[in-house]
Amino acid sequence: MISPWKILSVVLILYAIIGGLLMPVPELPILEQSIRNLYYHVPMWFSMVLLLLASAVHAVKVLGGKGLEADTKSNIFATVGMLYGTIGIVTGMIWAKNTWGAYWVSDPKLNSAAIGMLMYSAYFVLRGSFEDEEKKARYAAIYNLFCFPVFVVLIFVIPRLTDSLHPGNGGNPGFNQYDLDSRLRMVFYPAVIGWVLMGFWIANLGIRVKLLELKKWLD
Repeated sequence: MISPWKILSVVLILYAIIGGLLMPVPELPILEQSIRNLYYHVPMWFSMVLLLLASAVHAVKVLGGKGLEADTKSNIFATVGMLYGTIGIVTGMIWAKNTWGAYWVSDPKLNSAAIGMLMYSAYFVLRGSFEDEEKKARYAAIYNLFCFPVFVVLIFVIPRLTDSLHPGNGGNPGFNQYDLDSRLRMVFYPAVIGWVLMGFWIANLGIRVKLLELKKWLD
């Protein structure tokens, strides 16, 4: 039987997709109809951060002696987090093309996000460099706990300290301050919840598969 929260995630995402395409949005300068990307781009980053946080929490458990099961969970949460991050970058590039005239500009927010993604790419490379599962789990957990706080600083702190085109950074007001009206909120908040739940659902499926493979390997 499918859990209620999984059904909720599907319902909310369908609502976000359909409502995001059909429901009216405010007429904003420059952004115009591209404001609809708010429903897809921003939830990806919210979901990514929560998934990477879950990965870091399980990394702590690895170092606390929880072993390969915690490492498996940490790895899968990081994997799904990077999947969401990649979708976030792609949807952001599409949005940038429509508002800034180019898929990528030299902006602190974008550059910091790219650096953070490369840091997590190194996490997977590090995992692949070990054959011993115990060493892999331990060293990957240590790197993960270094990577997560640095990533948070890169995408949330540094862009706010310099000039930036990105809303909510470099002195620019965020959407919630000047144009996230009730019409946008009706779709935006359900979209965030739906995509977050979907991310954890995907991660749980991946974890179950990997734990079955791990159990078979240990046997």
